[in-house]
Amino acid sequence: MKKFIPREKLSRKARKQLDGERRATWTLSPVTKKIDSKKVYSRKRKSHDRDDDDGMGFFMAPQGN
Repeated sequence: MKKFIPREKLSRKARKQLDGERRATWTLSPVTKKIDSKKVYSRKRKSHDRDDDDGMGFFMAPQGN
């Protein structure tokens, strides 16, 4: 039987191992997912995602004489 040692008194490696054992049983990832703001410029995003233009830059209606 293992002797109980409070987590605060464990070494850094021992705490890491203990956390890893506990984390293996989790069903969800404990990492918080962050959604990037669409207002911030990102080089990774494609240019057509930022483009608000619908492709109709200039349109002239025919005039009937």
